[in-house]
Amino acid sequence: MGQPSGRFVLQNAASFGEYRAFVPDPLPPSATERLSPAVLEAESRAAMAVARLDGAVAFLPDPNLFLYMYIRNEAVLSSQIEGTQSTLSDLLLFEHEGAPSVQHADVEEVSRYVRALNLGVRRLSDLPISMRLLSEIHLELLTSTRGANKGPGEVRTTQNWIGGSMPGNAFYVPPPPHLLGELLSNLDKFVNDVPERTRPLLKAGIAHAHFETLHPFQDGNGRLGRLLITLILVSEKVLRAPLLYLSLYFKEHKAEYYDHLQRVRTEGAWVEWLLFFFRGVEDVAQRAGDTIRAIRELFERHHALILERGGRGASAMIRVFEIAKQEAVVAIPELVKRTGATHPTISQAVRKLVDLGVLFEVTGRARGRRYLYRDYVNVLSGTP
Repeated sequence: MGQPSGRFVLQNAASFGEYRAFVPDPLPPSATERLSPAVLEAESRAAMAVARLDGAVAFLPDPNLFLYMYIRNEAVLSSQIEGTQSTLSDLLLFEHEGAPSVQHADVEEVSRYVRALNLGVRRLSDLPISMRLLSEIHLELLTSTRGANKGPGEVRTTQNWIGGSMPGNAFYVPPPPHLLGELLSNLDKFVNDVPERTRPLLKAGIAHAHFETLHPFQDGNGRLGRLLITLILVSEKVLRAPLLYLSLYFKEHKAEYYDHLQRVRTEGAWVEWLLFFFRGVEDVAQRAGDTIRAIRELFERHHALILERGGRGASAMIRVFEIAKQEAVVAIPELVKRTGATHPTISQAVRKLVDLGVLFEVTGRARGRRYLYRDYVNVLSGTP
């Protein structure tokens, strides 16, 4: 067993009694100064997978269309780790004023994640990755959700903990609030290559683990820490668009993920964490590339099907299909407005697309019906 990557400080609070909080050593970790060939090889494979993913986007007919949907699927996955039950279909229905199948609060939380992610990527043109930027994203993330009473956008001023009913019996107790200023300043400097540059993927892996160790906010640290990985890769121009998210990998390996983070703290096991992290990056980048190819093939197959079996109504069906590719959820009144076609023309086109199995009616209502491009959502969600 290795040495802890920090120190435990004894605290004695009137409300909690005695407990030990963890204070990590400053970045960069000494354990990463000389990485083994196995870690460097894993980093190299991950970097090549990310580069292939970045290149694959160029083969999409509309990269922004894919990005719009992919970000929403990531929001669902990241929020599911925190316990929400919302699906991608729920989120899309919610955004298109439909009725999701789960609690409104769950879908609102996922929707906020989408806004927070978009804000973060947009603000990268004005701000470096810093606590100022992360605080802005955090404010967007928690406003009007179940975390709205937990200091959105504000670094915590109270002790938090993970697991257990109080710090004394917790699985992990982050640093006391009065030490966060110096610790967060160190994280800012590391992410911005002060005093020396760190390779992007290595930086992302170290920064994510360190952010989770600091847990600087009362709530939302997990979602924000996962966003930090993507923001670093976009800021470093490793990715031209925010297309790499590790939420699915972390969700699938949840116990291993938390164990690695804890062992970084208690044993200084940075090498083991980085091997796990780089494998995740490689895996997720490959899957994202597979998804891009599957979506391109799906669009081509359905386009050919419409032309083959649409008859004289094929033109209107194609126009509806193009909008369904953008939104995934459509309704006849909005389609009429966007296409400029008549209500009967669009109604007939939608009906034919339903008959072909391209669109599916999802409300079960006589009025206000909404239609889902289900195969598209299934490909993004990894549903057979």
